[in-house]
Amino acid sequence: MDALIYTIMSGAERGLRAQQVHANNLANLETGGFRADLELATSQAVPGYGYDTRHMSQLSANAMSGREGAVRETGNDLDVAIDGNGMLAVQWQDGEAYTRAGHLVVDADGTLTVNGRAVMGDGGPISLPAYTRVSIAQDGTISVQQPGQLELQEVDRLKLVRADAPNLTKNEAGLTVARDGNTLAADDTVTVRAGYLEGSNVSAVEEMVATMSLNRDFEIQMRLYKSADSMADAGNRLIRE
Repeated sequence: MDALIYTIMSGAERGLRAQQVHANNLANLETGGFRADLELATSQAVPGYGYDTRHMSQLSANAMSGREGAVRETGNDLDVAIDGNGMLAVQWQDGEAYTRAGHLVVDADGTLTVNGRAVMGDGGPISLPAYTRVSIAQDGTISVQQPGQLELQEVDRLKLVRADAPNLTKNEAGLTVARDGNTLAADDTVTVRAGYLEGSNVSAVEEMVATMSLNRDFEIQMRLYKSADSMADAGNRLIRE
């Protein structure tokens, strides 16, 4: 009976935490470049002497979907959609993190940013001079036409990296990082499409179906609670008699 209570309790907690994962996915349905979080449940033994038969479920929400989001044309020269499973490198604390968001903005200092974070290039954060026109090539090369000039000049190149989703996780800011904590090397095979943006890869239908399934699972856990309570009462009556 005691072992059943552990199973029920951990199952109910797992359902609650899984609901939070799917709620966060739905909240980012319109967030450009967002990768949906996946809920992974594993079995965990209860520590302590005499608890060998007790197990609990442990939920991990540090995996994410590698599916690409829908791409739409914007016509903005500083918007980029990344092909395949590549990512942009951005500055994060003393190192780098990675993102699929491609709405690039030049701040007041001329630094190229995405969501307020400096975009990394071949030699560090990319800084653009004053320009009248900007162009981003398929390989990530950034060229600008400066005032008074007729031709475009290359100024830097986006650092584009590639990694499979199982080798990646998210940090506390929601940015993608390598599971081993290492910096990813630039990959020349990653390409971008200027004038396009990738949307979130969250499927509203899938998230709603998962949420309804979790609701049913939680109801089952509550029924099991009642059954366990009834079984415990029956056992106590037998002992008293």
